[in-house]
This record gives sequence, structure tokens and C-alpha cells, in this order.
Amino acid sequence: MQKTLILGSSSPYRKMLLERLKMPFECHTPDINEERLNEESAEQLVKRLSINKALKIDQERREHGPQKKALIIGSDQVATLNGRVLGKPHSEKNAIKQLEAFSNQKVSFLTGLCVYNQQSQHYSYELSEYHVYFRKLTHKEIVNYIKIEQPLDCAGSFKCEGLGISLFEKMEGNDPNSLIGLPLISLCKLLREQGVNPIAIN
Repeated sequence: MQKTLILGSSSPYRKMLLERLKMPFECHTPDINEERLNEESAEQLVKRLSINKALKIDQERREHGPQKKALIIGSDQVATLNGRVLGKPHSEKNAIKQLEAFSNQKVSFLTGLCVYNQQSQHYSYELSEYHVYFRKLTHKEIVNYIKIEQPLDCAGSFKCEGLGISLFEKMEGNDPNSLIGLPLISLCKLLREQGVNPIAIN
């Protein structure tokens, strides 16, 4: 029997990525505090938030009474520059500032992924790292890019699946999907461990 699959995110980018697996799923938005704790590393932050998102949806479903047990996907991502954790820009001014700092630099993206099984009440977790090497950018290029693509809700102030690719010198990592927000290679592995295989559905 096919398990119910829930994506714990309101991100249109994660939704778009999960749709590639051609499996039915629901989207629920977990209401959690995403602020970074004092002295919390980037790795600790994305792990805590990924797991907490899945657990919050589990809690909300249980509070609404008996429902079909689901596999819940929680994910979170941060960008880091020289060990400093960076958030989403939310404004053109902040986006310009971020990209100016990225010019001629290596920026690392850490994406946490949790799959929580409501039946067994256990979760699996994996961390995906992806690195982007930015070429030397001019101020005019940065301003023009931000105006064209408006990546204000994206960690790192760019959309690699769009015009953001023009900012890079090279990319490095195991799964480029993790840069968009959901590491599909790791997700497929964790789903197979739960008996769900996108290419073996009866």
C-alpha cells in the first residue's frame, strides 16, 4: 500500500523539486521558530529545523484525530561564507550586499533533510553540502541581476535554476537539487528505506 507523503514546507521551490518524483503528496506549512540559537553552528541549525518541521506536522496531525500514517519530509537550508551563516535577504538592499560579499568567493550551502515515519515514530536525517564558486562580479551586474530575477526569498540571493547561473564560475557537490532546497538523491534513498520507491510504485 502506498504511504501518504507530506512535504513540510510552503516553499514553491521544494514543491517543484518533489513533483519531479511523480508521486502524490500534500504540502503542510509547519509553524515553528526558525531563529538561530546562540552559538549554534550551521550544521546544528539545519538539522534542528529540519527535524522540528517534521515533528511539528506530526504533532498537528495527531491533534486533529486519527489519520492515515504518513511519511513527513522536513528540510531546511542555510548559506555560509567563511563560516558565517547567512539568511534570506528579503530586500533588494540586502540581496545586493550578499552578492557583493560573494564576488570571487566560495559559498557553501548546507541543506538538512529529515524523513519522519508516523507509524514507527522514528526519523532518518541526512545533511547535503553544495559549494558555489562565484566569479568576480561588478556592482552593475549584481544590481541588474537582482532587478531581473528578484531572488529575495532565496538563501544566497540567487536562483541557480534561472539567471543566477550566470553569476558562477563553477559548482561543486553531489546533488545540484540541494542548492535549490531539496536534495532529491538523498530523499530517494531515505524513501526507499521506508519502502517507497518512485520508480517501483504498484
